[in-house]
Amino acid sequence: MYFDTHAHLDDERYDADREQLIDRMQREGIGPCMTVGANMRMNRIAVELAQRYAGYLYAAVGLHPNDADELNDESMAQMRAWMQLPCVKAWGEIGLDYHYEDSPPRAVQQTAFAAQLDAARQADKPVILHIREAHGDALALLRERKGCLPRGVVHCYSGSWESAQEYMELGFLISFTGSVTFKNAVKLAAVSDSIPLDRLMVETDCPYMAPVPLRGQRNDPCNVKLVAQFLADRRGMDVEELARITRQNGLKLFGISEPA
Repeated sequence: MYFDTHAHLDDERYDADREQLIDRMQREGIGPCMTVGANMRMNRIAVELAQRYAGYLYAAVGLHPNDADELNDESMAQMRAWMQLPCVKAWGEIGLDYHYEDSPPRAVQQTAFAAQLDAARQADKPVILHIREAHGDALALLRERKGCLPRGVVHCYSGSWESAQEYMELGFLISFTGSVTFKNAVKLAAVSDSIPLDRLMVETDCPYMAPVPLRGQRNDPCNVKLVAQFLADRRGMDVEELARITRQNGLKLFGISEPA
């Protein structure tokens, strides 16, 4: 069994065939699967899916840095309420993203990131971090909270080995998507080789980041096998063993019990 620890099954690109896809995921040995919100609309759909497919799909809710301007008293109260549901296992994805010029101002992102980190800590939930072209500021903010951080994972990792070491020293796991398989990701692939197995997770971030040889197509959780195979081949290990270890890492982080 493979655990896709970060998918966006709430995305509208699955509206036409979501039920068929989830059925195929189960038949192909994908499970569980974490469907991750990014804004209040997507959070609500993620929770609804996790309730509908209880015990197979789980939800994370949070405000992505590109949606940081949605943070207010009402949205925070709703996210705190969702955290009480047994199907909601994490606060995310949250963080900083400096890639797009039309994103909320950096100060707004940083305020939302800090507020959600503190809320996750209070709720005793792990966090899913989205950090893009902002590792310096993200690490500075996390260091300020050293000793009182929630547990968590840096998803779709894109940083250096030095930054990865700092995240791990702060207690975070590191997760890789299909982007690690891209031909121009030589440095990122080298970073993946050095992540200790007990700190490693795999994901698709679907419908984005389809791995080679499917790059450019709509991604889905079944393709987490290709990410795992790529990482296993580089390490010279059996893919089933890497799948088992990364699955256990995800279950432990999110507090999910093995199905009976």
